Amino acid sequence: MAKMLYGATMSLDGFIAGHGGDMSWLKPYFGPDPEMDSLVHRVGALLVGRRTFEGDDPNRGTEHEGAFGGAWDGPTFVLTHHVPADPVPGVTFMDDLESTVAAAKAAAGDKYVSILGASTARACLDAGLLDEVLVSVAPVLLGDGTRLFERPGGDNVPLERISLTHGPLATNIWTRVLPR
Repeated sequence: MAKMLYGATMSLDGFIAGHGGDMSWLKPYFGPDPEMDSLVHRVGALLVGRRTFEGDDPNRGTEHEGAFGGAWDGPTFVLTHHVPADPVPGVTFMDDLESTVAAAKAAAGDKYVSILGASTARACLDAGLLDEVLVSVAPVLLGDGTRLFERPGGDNVPLERISLTHGPLATNIWTRVLPR
């Protein structure tokens, strides 16, 4: 059965996107990282929030545009309040979290469903649907932007560390979400 994984690169002060959703801050931290590079082969489907789907790609216009630096080629499910009238090849738009997660898990088989987008990850966490979190911590302070998890008034979420690895440009912390 597929597991739900939220993976993101985060600044040391907790931001995954800069002010206004700017993702260009990531460029200096692209590079070989065995932990992150092997992940794409363990993912069977993407669950993407609509803002992330339409958002800033630091690789836009290059051969590395798209998820996993352009290496992703598989089913993509976009969670949105407004399903577009015109289809996008290879992309399924859905408007219900539980149905979208179920469809993504079915498509992923025994691999991960990789969640892209802070709001979508938070919704999965709040619904008890998030299994694991993989954060690559980059040595930079952004000062403002989109936080990894923004949960004002939220409760504590216990995590169990699965692994800690050091890539040449960032530190990777892989955790399991424990029952609350």
